[in-house]
Amino acid sequence: MITTIQPNGNQVTITFDGRLDTATSAEANAQINSQLSIISSQQPIDSLVCDASRLEYISSSGLRILLSLAKRYKGFRVIDVQPQVYEVLQTTGFTKIMTVERAMRCLSVEGCRLIGIGGVGKVYRLDGDTIIKVFREGTTMDEVRREITLSKEAFVLGMPTAISFDIVKVAPSSESPAECYGLVYELLKAKTLSTYVKQHPNQLDTCARKYADLFLGLHQIEVPAGGNVPSAIERERQQVEHIRRYFPEESINMLLSIVDSIPPGNRLLHLDLQTKNVMVQDDELMLIDMGEVSYGHPLLDLGHAYSAMISFVGDYEKTIGMPREMGQQMWNRTIDYYMEGLPAETVAERKAQIQVVSCIRNFSWLSLSDSFPEALVQECKAVFDERVAKHYDYIMDVCKTFDHWKL
Repeated sequence: MITTIQPNGNQVTITFDGRLDTATSAEANAQINSQLSIISSQQPIDSLVCDASRLEYISSSGLRILLSLAKRYKGFRVIDVQPQVYEVLQTTGFTKIMTVERAMRCLSVEGCRLIGIGGVGKVYRLDGDTIIKVFREGTTMDEVRREITLSKEAFVLGMPTAISFDIVKVAPSSESPAECYGLVYELLKAKTLSTYVKQHPNQLDTCARKYADLFLGLHQIEVPAGGNVPSAIERERQQVEHIRRYFPEESINMLLSIVDSIPPGNRLLHLDLQTKNVMVQDDELMLIDMGEVSYGHPLLDLGHAYSAMISFVGDYEKTIGMPREMGQQMWNRTIDYYMEGLPAETVAERKAQIQVVSCIRNFSWLSLSDSFPEALVQECKAVFDERVAKHYDYIMDVCKTFDHWKL
């Protein structure tokens, strides 16, 4: 058994290599206690992590070491646990009293069909049963876990979403030279709504009604206070603040003035509900890409979708999955179905409100990653004056009508 103890600021990582059994546990325990005592005398230990990626076996004496460490240090975790060791920890109940993380499988997407591109990653078809969302380089494990948490919360609340059953590491490929995290989803014979409409243009109207019903269904769900679903308004403000690196203060203040005008709400929002994040499975629609799920006013959800389906900046067909003209036609029919039965003047007012709110997303989506191509950033900056600055008085007039939209 080789035990390595490595401090990194206030976090300490203990790496086990070999067998932690009766013959090796006493020496390993003495080494751990000695070195942790020295480290803690120099600075407090806020987090203790045990790397079990090379731990081949653990006996009851090894389990006692883990239990002792878990009692002494907050934020204690055992990570990258191999199947044979995880089975022992699960059988003995250790997975219920401390954080234990399985070792992740490593998959390759080389040669897999790309079916979706978003701000934080790409979606590939692994096989007939599964798809994988590959996150951009630099995405942290906490961000990946956050998406899983939001997916589960949204599913329980009633959002029709696929639930990931596995976090994996994705090997470097020709499209992604660095190792990244991925989420695997089971979607039997599903295709994106964009692909379906492109393949069946005569079904566009039927799909638009289903797409509208999807929005309506979400926006009828009330999110209870105190859960894990975050505030959409707070997230929107954070994203605008994040793009100060690209835009002058005057431009940021214009966007924030729109954010501040949006009325509060408690409805379930997806916030990236463009047609490439909707999967068609057995004639039903199911959502993926749940990293931005929030609660708030439907205006935000519809404004985000309008930004993607109508006023998207960049390669429209590559990102949305259908020609711009077809996508815009899909959206126009969808929003008409969404507002079906309302007076004509109310429909006109709400369409104007959605378009104004979309101005935020036209630019705030740059906050989703810090690795977008410079040319794309410059393209967004180039259209700001045309879309926002030149029409700011009109935008502020429309913002004054937001409170007319009662939930």
